[in-house]
Amino acid sequence: MNVLELKNITKKYGPLVAVDDVSLDVERGRVISLLGPSGCGKTTTLRIIAGFTSNDSGSLKIGGKDVSRLKPYERNVGLLFQDYALFPHMTVAQNIAYGLRYRGTQASGIPSRVDKMLSLVQLTGMERRYPRELSGGQQQRVALARALAIDPQIVLLDEPLSALDAKLRLELRIELKEILRSVGATTIVVTHDQEEALSLSDEVVIMHAGRIVQRGSPTQVYDTPADKFVAQFVGRSNWFSGLRRGGSGGVSSYVTGEGLEIRARSTPSEKRDSADLCVRPENIEIIDGAAAKVAEGADSNVLAGVVIDVAPLGADVHVVIELQGKVRLLAIRKNFGRVPELVSGQPVVALFSASDVLVF
Repeated sequence: MNVLELKNITKKYGPLVAVDDVSLDVERGRVISLLGPSGCGKTTTLRIIAGFTSNDSGSLKIGGKDVSRLKPYERNVGLLFQDYALFPHMTVAQNIAYGLRYRGTQASGIPSRVDKMLSLVQLTGMERRYPRELSGGQQQRVALARALAIDPQIVLLDEPLSALDAKLRLELRIELKEILRSVGATTIVVTHDQEEALSLSDEVVIMHAGRIVQRGSPTQVYDTPADKFVAQFVGRSNWFSGLRRGGSGGVSSYVTGEGLEIRARSTPSEKRDSADLCVRPENIEIIDGAAAKVAEGADSNVLAGVVIDVAPLGADVHVVIELQGKVRLLAIRKNFGRVPELVSGQPVVALFSASDVLVF
């Protein structure tokens, strides 16, 4: 059953089309991320769902009921704002209880509901503290507890982790996912953070220029991007522009302006000779060029180059290679300690399969 249904939603600010004919349905218990760059329309879409912004056209249903004319507090939607929006003069318990009191919940039932929420977000014993006495992560949990306390049909999270440092973001990302799953909350997350969207969500909705350009599982949007924008926006990638110079066995050969030959199994949707080619850094294998004896097959890409930078980043090592024509290639290899160390100036060979090349 769909808890949320948007159909042909449009919102304009003068000549600017912020949301352009957006249709979206969300099943009960699903976690959906709206992902895109600043100005793509994701926050405006969230505000339309919440009732803070009116849509110019289209319909909006929550739980099968048209809510377009309802005020925000009449929509049974839980909200977690980017800055948490906790009341500084209220204790943790009072903040969590605020929505319950505002909606007329019977007073005798509020304390037990607050206790349940405190336990859910692991803040039992902190009910008498004030927001100023809490860490950023604890404030985020209080805001989440307040959003969930009213038992909303939909939970809306606006950049929920952006105010936290990198380490805490990772920890709370895992906790947030567990909490949302445990209560079966139907959730819309707005974020510009790719890792956050891919790790939190059942599905990712990519927005660009006010429109939805792709919807799919995290794996689908990463491995099979719908267009060049999605491929560029989601994850890291290396790009080549080339002209098709024949091919066989389902593999096409492209030659770049620098004279590099790139083989690819996929083909652009349009029948044309020129194409943009993309390969993910983690799909590139690097071997020592001095000792390399590589049998180049029709399904493989073998590119000689020189290492110009090596950046160990914990579990990963980022290696930048300069190829023919000063083309730079980023490769990411796992740092297992058994991998031979690479140094700047070292001749290497970059290997990747034609199946790993995306063509646009």
